[in-house]
Amino acid sequence: MSTRPQLAADPREVIGKEVRRLRRDGLLPAVVYGHGHDSESIQIDARTFDDLRRHAGRNALVDLKVGGGRAVPVLLHHVQEHPVNRRPLHADFLVVKMTEEMTVDVPIAMVGESEAVDKQGGTLLHLRDTVQVRALPADLPSSLELDVTPLETFDQVLHVSDLRVPENVTLLTEQTEPLARVQPPRLEVEPTTVEEAEEPVEGEVEPAAETEAGAEGPTEGAGSDSEG
Repeated sequence: MSTRPQLAADPREVIGKEVRRLRRDGLLPAVVYGHGHDSESIQIDARTFDDLRRHAGRNALVDLKVGGGRAVPVLLHHVQEHPVNRRPLHADFLVVKMTEEMTVDVPIAMVGESEAVDKQGGTLLHLRDTVQVRALPADLPSSLELDVTPLETFDQVLHVSDLRVPENVTLLTEQTEPLARVQPPRLEVEPTTVEEAEEPVEGEVEPAAETEAGAEGPTEGAGSDSEG
């Protein structure tokens, strides 16, 4: 018996702009497709979907049952969100074959504490948000951890090779790709005082001296070519 979360859905006939009415009624429009399953428009209780998403996380496998049909294993493939309130607007479910490996993007989860951040005031930079992996559907991780503790100076960089990857997961992203580093804090430059700005630097010629030299008349013999 499957231990995967269960999700019930109903066939959906409403399409296009009319789906706004579904959302007002507490329903989430979605579509399910893949592995011999024709693309099918469905609708799900929005509150039930929120609970599932909160507890199952990304790349979670779910047993989806549409109407009176048989439950099939699906992967929550994509969720379209409102740009402001981040509420789900639409969901894509991909029917999977449990014996066939899949390639998906997995988010990177930063863990640990960096000395360059905590003690030197630097800013942790995330150079990449996801990496690509391949695994059987049941082995797909919701995220991969990156321990930032080794970042003790501003010169150090963590790469894909530093990720914690389970044995049954194949990492496809190049191992040398940078993932994180610490940016040093900005140094505030003290404003220069008027006195410091006017004080000549050693070795410089005083502007007044230059003016006096330029004001002297022509050297002896100059201009003799004009006589005639």
